[in-house]
Amino acid sequence: MYPNSVDENLVGEYPAATKSGGGYFYDQVLEYRVWCRPWEGAPDEFDGEIYYYAFHTYEEALEFSNKTTGSESPLVLVKQFEWIDEPEPKKFIHKTGERLTEWRVEWLTNGKRDDDTIANFISAGGI
Repeated sequence: MYPNSVDENLVGEYPAATKSGGGYFYDQVLEYRVWCRPWEGAPDEFDGEIYYYAFHTYEEALEFSNKTTGSESPLVLVKQFEWIDEPEPKKFIHKTGERLTEWRVEWLTNGKRDDDTIANFISAGGI
């Protein structure tokens, strides 16, 4: 249903602290994450702190999430080489560089970037 990570050997090696959301488009799927909250019933593996497990596929992450008390729905860690900053509503700025951010998984459906995606998005006023 959703793409696998680009490199299964790197799953779990990315920093826990990343951006959250934004950018509208992605270049690579790095891993799927399931965050666990001990205060909501997840096993207390880090002295009461929130933690996550990383997965190569969405299906693996979803299965873990469904059977683990105190876990959230899967998120996806994506890499963006180009993205859109929207500092205020309808003001779009094309950015480049390397950015890691966690997304809601369903945003992958229409978010894969190609060469013209961002220019077309901005010229259409964000539609």
